[in-house]
Amino acid sequence: MKHQKYLKTQLIVWLTFGDSLVTDFIKSPLNYIGGKYKILPQIFPLFPREINCFVDLFAGGANVGINANSKKIILNDNLIYLIDMFQGLATTPEEKVLDYIDKTIVKFELSMNNADGYIKLREQYNKAKKPLDLLILTFFSFNHQIRFNSDHKFNTPFGKNRSRYNASIKENLIDFMNALHSKNIFFTKLDFDKFDFSQLGKNDFVYCDPPYLIAVGTYNDGKRGFTGWSGDQEQKLLSILDKLNDRKIKFALSNVLTHKGKRNDLLNDWIKNNNYTVHNINKDYANSSYQTSSRNGTLTREVLITNY
Repeated sequence: MKHQKYLKTQLIVWLTFGDSLVTDFIKSPLNYIGGKYKILPQIFPLFPREINCFVDLFAGGANVGINANSKKIILNDNLIYLIDMFQGLATTPEEKVLDYIDKTIVKFELSMNNADGYIKLREQYNKAKKPLDLLILTFFSFNHQIRFNSDHKFNTPFGKNRSRYNASIKENLIDFMNALHSKNIFFTKLDFDKFDFSQLGKNDFVYCDPPYLIAVGTYNDGKRGFTGWSGDQEQKLLSILDKLNDRKIKFALSNVLTHKGKRNDLLNDWIKNNNYTVHNINKDYANSSYQTSSRNGTLTREVLITNY
């Protein structure tokens, strides 16, 4: 009976965010590596109930930021072309976006098997950098990945027999655009340490989902024209969060404490020295480059760290 009562209480807490009951979250049309969509029911109840400005500092696919229940949302990422895409979706009517996608798919004969059409669209995008072309490329790229080389050329290979534009992605895209059009969202494309934190106050909130120091992948290794992630970058971020804490601004940091036998000592020491709160996250990223199933005999401990 006690166990059943706990489950019932936990379910109610997981579904409650702010002043409203949340039963469905918006899913990004981008299947972004390390995307947090599947753990939103775990992390959103841990966020403050009332937020004036919600800052998604490492927006990625924007699964977290797009679902924020706040007066203002800032989506930031240093992958400038990703933010350009979001801005394009935010400023273009839904019907025009969907029509452009359909016409482009027909024009380039895009499918799960036509690599030539994909390559031609990729060449077009790299010449003109049309934001919606990048969106379409992600639908057909290998594992839906977004990757650029050091010359800022999109270079993700074709996802033969793996990736496509389907009804589910279209539905997610429509819901995502509806949120972009209806919410008070601002876009910035800055390295995290260049963001203007001075504009924030005590009722604002900063969410961080940076690359994981002990599990850096090729998409954020600093060799592709965008700032990579290192111990120095990690220390910069932790120092920024400490300064936010000194100003009584609440934050939450997603990260992993252990992975494939490695331990993030920098992060563990920072938590202990500042007495920050650690919430364990139950999640198995079956297709992620940095998560490891217990079947492999290793343990990845994913957490959400908060200063409240």
